[in-house]
Amino acid sequence: MEAKKTVPFKGTKEQEAQLYDVINRLKDTKAPIMPILQQSQDIYGYLPIEVQQIISNETGVPLGQIYGIVTFYSMFNLYPKGEYRISVCLGTACYVKGSGGIFEKFKEKLGIDGGECTEDGKYSLDACRCVGACGMAPIVTVNDEVFGRLTVDDVDDIIAKFA
Repeated sequence: MEAKKTVPFKGTKEQEAQLYDVINRLKDTKAPIMPILQQSQDIYGYLPIEVQQIISNETGVPLGQIYGIVTFYSMFNLYPKGEYRISVCLGTACYVKGSGGIFEKFKEKLGIDGGECTEDGKYSLDACRCVGACGMAPIVTVNDEVFGRLTVDDVDDIIAKFA
């Protein structure tokens, strides 16, 4: 299995201090791991192995168990997200109207796969299932902006808008 392309972990001292504060505040409460993970992701934007290791060391919860939680719940991210988070809907309505080709075109143009982030940290690409705008299919979102009724020819213009 090929490893995901990602940017190197670049946590700051301030983030690390916030992380230790969260852990120390919550580690002795009932069922602390989920809130620690949620707040840790709020601090870093994702949960790299370096952060998971600190949580493991400080709580005594095995790293494998923490990794299992992080990979089980879809709300957690193992990889950083870009400044511009591109999400292509691959739900049924969007897919039958060509979103698969749109997703492939984004992969080609950005040089990344789904779930990855460009080396400069500018763009990340994900697939999602149904954003609830089936009448505008196929749909792409960039951060909170929605683009509908797209074709593969629209990909370049969307990327250019956020260049």
